[in-house]
Amino acid sequence: MMNTSNANNTPQCYSLKSPPFNYTHPISSVYFSTIFSTLGITSNLIAFIVLIKSFRQMRNRSRSFFLIFLGGLVVTDFMGLLVTGSIVVSFHFTHFNWRQVDPNCHFCNFMGMSMVFYGLCPLLLSATMAMERFCGINRPFARSTNMSKSRTVYMVLMVWLVAGCIALLPLIGVGSYHIQAPGSWCFFNISSKGSDMVFSLLFSLVGLTSIVVSFLLNTVSVVTLIKVCCGQDRTQRSRDHEVEMMVQLILIMIIASISWCPLLIYILVSMKTSEVPDAKVVLFGIRMATCNQILDPWIYIMFQVSPLRSLLLKQRSPDIVSMTCTCCCTSALPPGTRSSTHGFTSCSEGQSLRESTPALTGPGAQS
Repeated sequence: MMNTSNANNTPQCYSLKSPPFNYTHPISSVYFSTIFSTLGITSNLIAFIVLIKSFRQMRNRSRSFFLIFLGGLVVTDFMGLLVTGSIVVSFHFTHFNWRQVDPNCHFCNFMGMSMVFYGLCPLLLSATMAMERFCGINRPFARSTNMSKSRTVYMVLMVWLVAGCIALLPLIGVGSYHIQAPGSWCFFNISSKGSDMVFSLLFSLVGLTSIVVSFLLNTVSVVTLIKVCCGQDRTQRSRDHEVEMMVQLILIMIIASISWCPLLIYILVSMKTSEVPDAKVVLFGIRMATCNQILDPWIYIMFQVSPLRSLLLKQRSPDIVSMTCTCCCTSALPPGTRSSTHGFTSCSEGQSLRESTPALTGPGAQS
């Protein structure tokens, strides 16, 4: 492919497809791209502000670590929509010719790298967050001694480094970036031949592996959390923060799976059947993947109304709150100190026991 491109004096990114394209599919309209980009950028900005306020008010260590990962995810989604969205929207408004604007493929390679980098980062971060929660729930004491905020930041930076190294591979000959119909974006060449096949498989397998790892670790964490909160091996510390973080993490995993699996699986199927991928299907898969960056921030935003929801619950359903408080107080008691009335203990008794129990004021009170 490289020799053919050089012989014809055609840059590599235009060697397979050359603009302008005669492509009028409705999904490539300027309104679709503008609305998606504006909504996603605005949502991530709001989520970032919400996370900053939550981080300043947070005193729970495990929650603060989790917020750092969420912050990295928000920054990644925001930058991805800002970089790629501005290029796509500019094309639809100006209809510029890539061959004239970018004769040496530098701009196309940059956008292709951005698509791969900002596509893999959310999936890898989701798997990293699942791993952090798995250790926090199953090995809380070992994690508390080894984990710090600086190490959490290093983990986010490491994820960005791995995704960046993968995005750079086509520039050194493993895969190649090409202009894609309708001419508004660049992406790696999905092909079952040569180095393009290697990179296509790498991208698809890394994404699917991240989703599978997230699913497995989150499943184990949820089972463990249910045993801790509702089983006979209840611990001394409250699990409210763990439950909230796990619900957010599960929603992140579900959105990522629904958004990315169609494209990732289609790439694998194309490799197996050796068929030329349909441009419309690939474009639809990219649009689905973009939904991940748009929907993610609303998970963090909506969870900030949980204190208001608890207040309304106290005013409208005092009996339910009483049962919840009783369960929390019972789970907070040390083993062997539960009331004899079928495991139910009053909140006041539980509170007095917590205040008089030195074990609850030590480092083990936080995850």
